[in-house]
Amino acid sequence: MAFVTQHQIQKFREDGFLVLEHFFTAEECDSMRNQIQKIVAEMEVPPHCRTEFSTKEDEQLQAQGSSDYFLTSGDKIRFFFEKGVLDEKGNFLIPKEKSVSKIGHALHAYDPVFKQITHSSKVQELGRKLGLERPVVVQSMYIFKQPGIGGEVTPHQDATFLHTEPLGRVLGFWIALEDATQENGCLWFIPGSHTSGITRRMVRAPSGTSTCVEFVGSEPGYDDSQFIPLPISKGGLILIHGEVVHKSELNSSESSRHVFTFHVMEAKDTSWSKENWLQPTPELPFPSLYT
Repeated sequence: MAFVTQHQIQKFREDGFLVLEHFFTAEECDSMRNQIQKIVAEMEVPPHCRTEFSTKEDEQLQAQGSSDYFLTSGDKIRFFFEKGVLDEKGNFLIPKEKSVSKIGHALHAYDPVFKQITHSSKVQELGRKLGLERPVVVQSMYIFKQPGIGGEVTPHQDATFLHTEPLGRVLGFWIALEDATQENGCLWFIPGSHTSGITRRMVRAPSGTSTCVEFVGSEPGYDDSQFIPLPISKGGLILIHGEVVHKSELNSSESSRHVFTFHVMEAKDTSWSKENWLQPTPELPFPSLYT
């Protein structure tokens, strides 16, 4: 593994992100891709669960909020779809393996391959280098970013969705399982944007309302020119501070951009918001990153 230097950790603290090329081997990437192929091949999607995943706020509230399929996916392996891949009866218009947007949110807990990667010794070592004392894994996702239809992810901060007190306790690990390029939808960041807090939160709505989640506050407008692209090759890892502003564009290319990503929280002296959509359950308390 590429040894992480103090200089790199310092750079992470300044920028709010850090690119570590070739953190995982091609073999490790392929093992994750092969495993997800098996999971998709066995995927049975109950028609009422065919929610399409969207990051536009109103669609997000409508598609996710009206659906406790999303809300109760924190301790399960569930499927979310790209827009326009299902007809009004909920049947696939394209092959199902090309229709999945993401799979979440507990691959790290229930799938042996993803569990092994999440708790791999190099990830644990990186956590220790970053000074994490009691890191726990809160969620994981496999993101497909399908060719031609992989939707954009609008500028956001992860802490909008995964809120802690104090802030600054959530960290994303984003692993490129294929080369991520500007053409197929690599991540873009505003360097240093992790230092001014958050202005928007997605919270559980009071029971009895039509949606299960709602947004409080608003996302400021960001200047496109502030973003820098971070292309990264297969096996690369991007560390993402919970408050850094980032986005990805539509995938208009012919190639997919598969990613495995998981979020870690420093549990020491931290409280996880009871209003977050994602909650630990008796079946799955947040597992320790360190084994």
